[in-house]
Amino acid sequence: MATRIRITAGGLEVAATLNETDTSQAIAGALPIEASANTWGDEIYFGIPVEAGLEQGQEIVELGDLGYWPPGRAFCIFFGLTPASQGDEIRPASAVTVIGRVEGDATVFKQVRSGEAITIEMEEV
Repeated sequence: MATRIRITAGGLEVAATLNETDTSQAIAGALPIEASANTWGDEIYFGIPVEAGLEQGQEIVELGDLGYWPPGRAFCIFFGLTPASQGDEIRPASAVTVIGRVEGDATVFKQVRSGEAITIEMEEV
C-alpha cells in the first residue's frame, strides 16, 4: 500500500505519495525527517538517515518524481531541469531510485531556497 507523506518547506506544504519500493518503505520508517534544503537547478535534495543501494535505477525522471540518490544518501524532489539535463529531460546527477511522486503541481518547489528548513512526515489521516 502506498504511503502518503507531507513535505513542508518555507511556506509550502505539499502532499506526496511514496511507492512500494524497499527504499521508500525504509524512508517511511525513518519519518519524520528534518533537514536543510539544497538546490541543484530545479531539484531539491538533502541527506536523510537511510542507507540503501540503487533499486531499479533511473537516469531520467519525470516532473514531480521523488528520488533517493544512494551516493549522497539523499532524498530528491524533481520539479524541473537540472544542470545535467539534456534538452527537456529531467536528469539527476546520477541514477536514482524513484520512491514516489508529488501530488499536484511540483513546480511550486521553485519557491524554496537553499538552506531553508524542510520536513517530511507521515500525512495525518
